[in-house]
Amino acid sequence: MDPIETTVAAVREVGPDAVAIDLETPAGFEAEPGQFVKLSTEIDGETEGRFYTVSSPDTDETFEFTISYDPEEGGAFSEYLPNIEAGDTVTITGPFGGDYYEGEDRVVVLAGGPGVGPAVAIAERALADGNEAAVVYRDDNPLHEDRLATLATTGADVFVLSESEPLTDAVAAVLTTDEGEQVFIYGFADFLADAEAAIEAAGGDPDEAKAENFG
Repeated sequence: MDPIETTVAAVREVGPDAVAIDLETPAGFEAEPGQFVKLSTEIDGETEGRFYTVSSPDTDETFEFTISYDPEEGGAFSEYLPNIEAGDTVTITGPFGGDYYEGEDRVVVLAGGPGVGPAVAIAERALADGNEAAVVYRDDNPLHEDRLATLATTGADVFVLSESEPLTDAVAAVLTTDEGEQVFIYGFADFLADAEAAIEAAGGDPDEAKAENFG
């Protein structure tokens, strides 16, 4: 997994203080939705970088990352990324991670905050493969609302909750515990804890979930 330099193809706003960045796919690079890649660049003579999860259903020609940022906080790289433009170059290393979509018959993706990026990617890929998908997403300022709406009209079960709403009822509505169903969890530590409790309350096994803790 040697570092590879690639070019920014497009940058789009996808919600409050959030952008999606499309990168040109280097020759030979492949990643599955749910895997993550390290993005890095040189800033003031120092190499800076962070890990981001793929938020596109495939890596054909381009692939996407969803970046949520706090305008008041963040390090040098976090401040750099929201201002990146098409034509700029970045270095990628990876992909990394084993908790990604692998063609399961039914995917149930629980997402908090920027975890919606891999959530919509996995759901889109599952539907494209002829499989079933459900997304439970909790955020007071939802991202990727257009993609969530499209998923809801093309066969996925989609629940969008506010931060004050419990996950329990929505998870119970989408979790079947049938063979071939795979649960994914993407979000920060407090969301993962809530998601695991909701899975258990619905009769599932949280230890069987594929999960990524964003910190």
